Amino acid sequence: MAGELVLVVEDNEKNMKLFRDVLQATGYRTLEADSGEHALELAAQHAPDLVLMDAQLPGIDGFEALRRLRADERTAGACVVALTAQAMAGDRERFLEAGFDGYISKPVDVPEFIVTVKRYCGANAE
Repeated sequence: MAGELVLVVEDNEKNMKLFRDVLQATGYRTLEADSGEHALELAAQHAPDLVLMDAQLPGIDGFEALRRLRADERTAGACVVALTAQAMAGDRERFLEAGFDGYISKPVDVPEFIVTVKRYCGANAE
């Protein structure tokens, strides 16, 4: 499903470069936000096929950004996958209970990352 638009919300430049490079090499188009506020603006303007959302961001965190995405009729149906270093026992469940559609822990395993993106990208188009 190459060519789909993925919004990556990540405040670490090295992580952002890795995610962007992997996604673009796999054929996805990318948008980049380094804060929750910026992510909300880009999601409303561009309706990405998938949002990869870091949990710890400057300003509003990933949980609040998700809440606001779900509350806005323009972005309420967005597929949002947590992309986080929070990988302790129970964290995955906590993210899913908060309303994230999926969960990817950092540091990412690149092949697994690609499989997960493919699984969720375009999930709401069905």
